[in-house]
Amino acid sequence: MLNGYDSSSFNAIQGSDHFMEYFHHASPSVIGSVNTAYTVGGIVAGFFVSAPISDRFGRKWTMYIGAGIVIISSVIAAFTPRDMGGFIASRTITGIGQGLAMPAGPVYINEVATANQRGMLMSLWQVYFGIGSFVAYWINYACSENADKLGNWDWKIVMLFQILAPIIIITGMPFCPESPRWYIQQDRTEDALKALSLIRDDPEKIQAEIQEIQQAIAFEKEMNPGRYSPLWKDLAIRYRFLLACGINIGQQFTGQGSLSMYSTMIYKKVFTDNKQIQLINALNGTFSIIFTLNATWMVDRFGRRALFLIGAAGMSVCMFIVAATVTETPEQDDGSKSKPVGIATVFLMFLFALFYKPSWGATVCIWTAEVFSMNIRAQAIGMATQSQSISNTILQQIFPIFLEKKGFYAMYMFGAINIVLFIYVYFLIPETKGVALEHMDTLFGGVDHAEKGVEIVQHDSKGHAVELEEVNERVDKKEATV
Repeated sequence: MLNGYDSSSFNAIQGSDHFMEYFHHASPSVIGSVNTAYTVGGIVAGFFVSAPISDRFGRKWTMYIGAGIVIISSVIAAFTPRDMGGFIASRTITGIGQGLAMPAGPVYINEVATANQRGMLMSLWQVYFGIGSFVAYWINYACSENADKLGNWDWKIVMLFQILAPIIIITGMPFCPESPRWYIQQDRTEDALKALSLIRDDPEKIQAEIQEIQQAIAFEKEMNPGRYSPLWKDLAIRYRFLLACGINIGQQFTGQGSLSMYSTMIYKKVFTDNKQIQLINALNGTFSIIFTLNATWMVDRFGRRALFLIGAAGMSVCMFIVAATVTETPEQDDGSKSKPVGIATVFLMFLFALFYKPSWGATVCIWTAEVFSMNIRAQAIGMATQSQSISNTILQQIFPIFLEKKGFYAMYMFGAINIVLFIYVYFLIPETKGVALEHMDTLFGGVDHAEKGVEIVQHDSKGHAVELEEVNERVDKKEATV
């Protein structure tokens, strides 16, 4: 939700005459720089800061810190002087907060979820991106309806409401247990047992899960020590890391990254009324929630690969058709397109979202967050997901200029890219449905970490792992409470 609101808020306020006047009618390249600053802040924090904090202090503290930074940046954005430099600085700080909090979220969800529920729970993560976008667009629509009364507050209110999701995070996380896997990695097995007992209801399964986690982590400490080096030294880990970067870069090049950031500018090529455009954005945010909910029942039923392939094919068709619809039809005297063309454009954009949301929207996050072993999970997820930001930085800087000069011909490019993504998934991406985190390495040419860790755990004389008998005794003590 934090990401959904922040990603949509600046797109929403670009249609405000008061915002453009306040910042002296910034050029498209300056508008691109605002979005670039946001993503660069996320890249720096996601690559270099989030994982060390997450591994040292836990997943929860990383989310706390990121949420707190976004609150500060929201206030700066709303009350910055009439200088785009101050607004750009606020977006950079927002990106830093996002870069800290965002990688820790999927890491946490995957480490507390069971294998058969992991896909569904991670798809809900993406649903709440839609909810954040929904809130941003409807707040902006309400403000645009009252723009004359609100004046500059028609966009300042939108920016101030960025504090909503961080407040929910900061007030809600104390009621959640820390990741049991993180506790075991810190040699705090008793705490891991308590945490797991809060989110599992079968003592025997708790016992087995604790044992498998210990075995896998013991193997990783013995055979793949280090936080970053295994990403390059271990062939199986390096292979999946490159695959993960590939699908995360591909997610932005589907066209969705540009649509979410610049839909206001895109629709201005078809419509002239800002209120109409903001209503379309708000409705898109509403339907995005419904579309993403499809992933909650599809991803663990049909698998990750099927959604990737169907999504890429559907998005490609939508992009080719919408490009032809807009570029091959004449403009009216006021510069807009005819009503039938406008309706067809909105329908195709919404159809694009229908294909994108449960597939390359939700499933990229699911696949990326579940394929890495514990010792490099936070680092790999942070770096792979921030490869989205790197690709998005390029698109955000060039897309508004491209759109201004070439219009909807840009959509032909996205259609072709989606064909490439279909081929990429078909030949390279393995299915991960129902595979436990501790057994994931076998899909990428590696060994089973839990299986190989059995002997290490049983013969560990240094006390780095707790013996099975000790785990059994502790589980028995907790059984009544469970």
